[in-house]
Amino acid sequence: MTIRLDPRTKLLLAVLYAAWIMTTRSLPWLLAELGLLWLGVVLVREGRTYLKWLRVLMAMTIAWFLIAWWAFDLMAAVTASLRLLSLSSTFFLFFRTTSPYDLSNALVKSGLPYEVAFVFRTSLQFVPVITRKARNIFDAQRSRGIPLEPGWAALRHYPALMTPLLIQAFQLADELAEALEARGFSRPGRTFMQDYRLQAVDWAVLCGAVILLLAIILIP
Repeated sequence: MTIRLDPRTKLLLAVLYAAWIMTTRSLPWLLAELGLLWLGVVLVREGRTYLKWLRVLMAMTIAWFLIAWWAFDLMAAVTASLRLLSLSSTFFLFFRTTSPYDLSNALVKSGLPYEVAFVFRTSLQFVPVITRKARNIFDAQRSRGIPLEPGWAALRHYPALMTPLLIQAFQLADELAEALEARGFSRPGRTFMQDYRLQAVDWAVLCGAVILLLAIILIP
């Protein structure tokens, strides 16, 4: 039997897990927390997507490691890098298992203004769209002989990437605004197909997570 949690429960679990990571000072515990996240990625069958995403994150993690090592020491750099990797993996797992549509609607049921929830949901949904557009522009400009590979030498050519990307982003925003007005976005009395309510299993999971976090923080 599959247990389905409310999107708000998943969000609070992600925040609690992030709090656990932020309060952890022991290197073995940080490794264990990251290992739990990797196990979760495997269980939800997102390993291939995670590895692709990890290749992008590793550049940021290495840069963070070098900055922390230069500012503090080696142990602080390793701890900071693991914490960054664990925090990022936490919210990767959350967003890969939670639909932005369900999350925004559940937050509206909790009292969040629909306009705010819509902006939040749309920003999440259009990140892959903008990424694909940027990749297409990158390939098109590179086929014209414009070097856009990462590096200091390519900085002066970046307007060839950013200018068409911004134009397409503004066109996409304009088309979205027209579509919303045509569908009566600002009309009152909005209804939802699904009713979002915290069930007994949600409360049980949240209470257990809070108790576990407090025990880890307070018990030496």
